[in-house]
Amino acid sequence: MPVTDGRGLNRFIDYPYVLHRTDPLWVPPLRRDVRTILTPGKNPFFDHGEIRCFLAMRDGRTVGRIAAIRNDEHQRVYHDKVGFYGFFESIDDRAVASALFDAAAAWLRTRGFDTMRGPMNPSINDECGLLVDGFDTPPVILMTHNPRYYVPLHEHYGFVKAKDLIAYEGAGSGPPERIVRAARLLAERKGITLRRLDMKRFHEEVELVKDLFNRAWEQNWGFVPMTDAELEFLAQQLKPIIIPDMVCIAELKGRVVGFGIAIPDMNVPLRHNRSGRLFPFGLLRILWHSRKNHRARIPLLGTVKEFRGRGVDALMYHWIWTKSVAHGYWWGEAGWFLEDNFAIINSARHLGFHPYKTYRIYDKPL
Repeated sequence: MPVTDGRGLNRFIDYPYVLHRTDPLWVPPLRRDVRTILTPGKNPFFDHGEIRCFLAMRDGRTVGRIAAIRNDEHQRVYHDKVGFYGFFESIDDRAVASALFDAAAAWLRTRGFDTMRGPMNPSINDECGLLVDGFDTPPVILMTHNPRYYVPLHEHYGFVKAKDLIAYEGAGSGPPERIVRAARLLAERKGITLRRLDMKRFHEEVELVKDLFNRAWEQNWGFVPMTDAELEFLAQQLKPIIIPDMVCIAELKGRVVGFGIAIPDMNVPLRHNRSGRLFPFGLLRILWHSRKNHRARIPLLGTVKEFRGRGVDALMYHWIWTKSVAHGYWWGEAGWFLEDNFAIINSARHLGFHPYKTYRIYDKPL
């Protein structure tokens, strides 16, 4: 059944907290954050997209949910007929899962799409991908987690792999010294300097990296440029947890040529807030467990095209890694990386990162 009112949206938001309540690895997101993502006027995705939510009901009880998604920015870039699905949750029941996929597919067909791709929550610039390997560890911030049985539910319906996304982990004091020395020599020769984020000029700093962000990732499979509003929205979401030392800006004669950021893994304290609410006790739990957090994630690190493969990425990784350790974050996740982005994969391996989770983007012809 389609979600048509506030009560239905509440059911849609509430369902994962019921379904995954006994899974110790599942991290309850803050309910207010989920509502913001799904609300036109709050999430700038709706400026160029549409989300239609559906619920699966059995005997008056919610047993599944899904969203069908139209992303006009994707069509503008690729000129194809790919629609999307996301926010998928279901009991381990093929009939329920198939009914949910059918509902999303029918909605997408009415809008002229011939392929259903996902999961995207709601786009490739947000949480995306179905976990297919690495179920024994909890997800980090802005990454998905799901039960193992979601994989056969997808494959039974006829979904096929479109692309795998690989997450890498690293721990210790920093990258190998030989890599760092080479990168430093190269940076000195080219005149590249590194600096941290200036929080007093936060808005101006965001403006500096906006263009670089889209240019650094424009060649990636499935990449859709973020609008100014979306980048500003993301920056404001991350601002409360940003540690300036753990943000690295690479410059050449005042021009920004690279950018990288590590953020504390807020999923560590959020795991202990099972209700997903801040009040009356959620905020206290989050603050208490934040003190014991030693995990971070590097969600973004890139350079402009002419500086790729020239050691700037290694230099920024070294900065972020050593600054993170200084602040007590000795374990980190880097990525995700596209499975066939061999340049960045080889770079990550040389820097001391190892693959440990795989997420899959699926396609289904309509």
